[in-house]
Order: sequence, then structure tokens, then C-alpha cells
Amino acid sequence: MPAQTARAPTPQPPILLQENVGTIRVLTLNRPAARNSLSEGLIAELHGALKDIHDDNSVRAVVIAANGPAFSAGHDMKELTARRSDADRGRAYFGQIMNACSAMMQAVVHLPKPVVAAVQGIATAAGCQLVASCDLAVASEAAGFATPGVDIGLFCSTPMVALSRNVPRKQAMEMLLTGEPISAATAKNIGLVNRVVAAGTERDAAIALAQKVALKSAYTVKLGKEAFYRQAEMSLADAYRYAAEVMTENMMARDAEEGIGAFIEKREPKWQDK
Repeated sequence: MPAQTARAPTPQPPILLQENVGTIRVLTLNRPAARNSLSEGLIAELHGALKDIHDDNSVRAVVIAANGPAFSAGHDMKELTARRSDADRGRAYFGQIMNACSAMMQAVVHLPKPVVAAVQGIATAAGCQLVASCDLAVASEAAGFATPGVDIGLFCSTPMVALSRNVPRKQAMEMLLTGEPISAATAKNIGLVNRVVAAGTERDAAIALAQKVALKSAYTVKLGKEAFYRQAEMSLADAYRYAAEVMTENMMARDAEEGIGAFIEKREPKWQDK
């Protein structure tokens, strides 16, 4: 009887898809069976993609989308729980994952290009954190948002950082303390998302919003995005002092000179991104 040939393992689909739509890079979370939970691998893939985009002048804006019914269910609890058998009951690994995820979220904020979330379904815990970390967000009417860690004895402390910098304190605390989901409409009302659109159109709407910003001077957008997040952490006097320095620097830029000239002369500006 002939020996059976071993079957080659079925290739796994990539967990992060990337495509260009003109000057927009679309990053799509692709773990639909796991509700796009942020596994160690997916966190690393996202962070790596953001690093690659950072100095890629062909990319002027980023959209983060997801496949399947959920945008992201947050951390991969099965992956984390598997490390309970470590000698330290997982402490070192848990710290590694939380810090890696926090670094990835900060990479979104520090990217010198706008990042737009396209939320088609539920975004919970670190998934909600990812939406809050993006500069802009477009949500489907079918989307929902929650920080439900309190329900399983794990307060959403790291998602809290991004959430509390997006929405008023009382609304953030209600989400964190009750774990109850909010609708896309409520998310818009409290400032977590910018726009709510018909289900199935959120990706195109997010790309269209990203394309609007991509038409601006990349230098000006980079300067402005960095200044926005830096001044938000300052006192009023320090923020104004810093912002005056930024505007002075901006006024010396070639694109500001061109843009102001184009405004006075009633013509379209021609950006050189410097």
C-alpha cells in the first residue's frame, strides 16, 4: 500500500490587509473569526505598517477598517489566558502585550498623517481604544462602542486613556463603570466619532474624508497634527506660547507663503509639502 503523502498546511490569510486608494493607505483588520481581536501578531502588524507609512511620502492619509461583523473586540483573551500557566502566572507577558498595544496606539497619534477609523460593527475595549486613538472616525449606523472590561473583572484602564481624551469625563466614566455599549448615534453626540453613515458605506465615507485632508499641504497637516496633541496636554498659557511658536514656524514655510498668496490672488494653491 503506497505511503500517504503528508498534506501541506493550509496557508493562513494575512491578519492585516493593506491597499492603496490613490494616496490613501487602507489598513484592514482581518481576523473576522476572532472578531478582529488585537492579538500579539495583529498589534505587531499594525505597528509595523504605521512605521512603514511614517516616512512614505506617497501616503497622505490612512484609513483603518475591519472585515467581518466586528470592528475589534479588543485584546485576544484566549491568547492572554493561555499564559496563566507561566511561572509568573503571565505577569511578564501581560505587561509586554499591554505596553506593545500602548506603543501601537501612540504610533497612530504620532503618525504625521491623519488616520481615519472606518467602524462597521462593534468596537469594544482595546477596539474602542483604537477608534479613540484615530484622528477622525466614521461609523456605520450598525456600529456600537463599549469598554466592558469591568464585566469580566478587568477594568479597561488602557482604553480609558484614549477614551477620556475624546469624550467628556462623565460619559467616559459611565462607559467604563457600567460596561454598557453605546450606539453610533450616541458616540457621535459625545464626540467619539465624527460621522454616522448608512451601514455598508462607512469605508467609502472614511476614504472620502481622508481624501479631503490629503488635498491639503502635507507639511501643514503634519505640523498641525503634532501641535494639536502637544498643546492639549499643556496649561492654557503654555499652550498659547507653544502654538504661537508653531504658527510662526508655519508662516515661514513655503506652503504657507503659497497658500496665502493663492488666497489673495483667488487661485488654487500648488503645494510643495514644505
